[in-house]
Amino acid sequence: MFSIFKPFIFSLDPETAHDLAINSLKLNILPKNIFQVDNEELLETDLFNERLPNPIGLAAGFDKSAEVYNSLFKLGYGFVEVGTVTPKRQLGNPKPRIFRLEKDQALINRLGFNNHGSEIISKRISENLPSGFLGINIGPNKDTKKKEEDYYLCLSRLASFAGYLTINISSPNTEGLRDFHDQNELEKLLIGINKIRKEKNIFKPIALKLSPDINNSEISRIIELTIKYRIDGIVVSNTTDSNRENLSDYQKNQKGGLSGRPLKNLSTDLIKKFYKETKGKIQIIGVGGVDSGYSAFEKISAGANAVQLYTGMVYKGPGVVKEMKKELISIIKKENLKNIREAIGINA
Repeated sequence: MFSIFKPFIFSLDPETAHDLAINSLKLNILPKNIFQVDNEELLETDLFNERLPNPIGLAAGFDKSAEVYNSLFKLGYGFVEVGTVTPKRQLGNPKPRIFRLEKDQALINRLGFNNHGSEIISKRISENLPSGFLGINIGPNKDTKKKEEDYYLCLSRLASFAGYLTINISSPNTEGLRDFHDQNELEKLLIGINKIRKEKNIFKPIALKLSPDINNSEISRIIELTIKYRIDGIVVSNTTDSNRENLSDYQKNQKGGLSGRPLKNLSTDLIKKFYKETKGKIQIIGVGGVDSGYSAFEKISAGANAVQLYTGMVYKGPGVVKEMKKELISIIKKENLKNIREAIGINA
């Protein structure tokens, strides 16, 4: 059905198409069983000590204000991450701010954390409890002078509604955000995060979402700090503001973060590096260019415990997870594995 509507959808401005998708999902009319596949038990896995039906998640950025997560679970996602949520409501950057690069199966966005704000979103989730494992991605408002204070506020306000929380220090669209990759800045942030955890008795798992543009020299320092301050996982990776030289689409030089297929190898290589150094001590969620069972398996076999997609759904539609599950099951059988968990890191 998506292939029939795709020409119409792609004739719309990308943000208009996204709003249409959100409004359609609010109807919540699709039955869950049409997205189920045979032998799905082979895909059961664990993330942050939670049993998931499969390792395929929806990345933050689609359901920014936590409006349709339960409809997304029905599409077959093993987990869903909403946000990025900021303390106060935020409109984001001026439009247009999303660009399709169809020739490259990619997107460039410079949205700027547009969302309804932590108060509205916490109330919304409390009134519509998640039917699956829900991650909440948090970040600072654009005009905040002390960005770390915004993380603490969101953590305090949203932790009780989350299965896990992701500290987003990696969007290229918020000025100064990536400064938290600096060892001293990151350590100060994590000290503050742990202080809030202790004060508020927050026991939910916490992940750190990283930039794909970090240097190899930064990897060991990030790992050292995540272990020292008991961070449970890392999300590898956010969008890139470089990596444009091999793109074909005429919109390739738009300012913003690049996602989709051009990010695939960059993020997979980074997953391998983190997996080799952490030796499984930190769980990894692999993101970037995931749009098939094969690309998902590539990231899992590189060391990811689970994967996320967003751009892949834009190009392949809501049935993408069902197709991915079929392909993953086929690969598991071909590789003579008993379960997807056995594939983690086998090609690292």
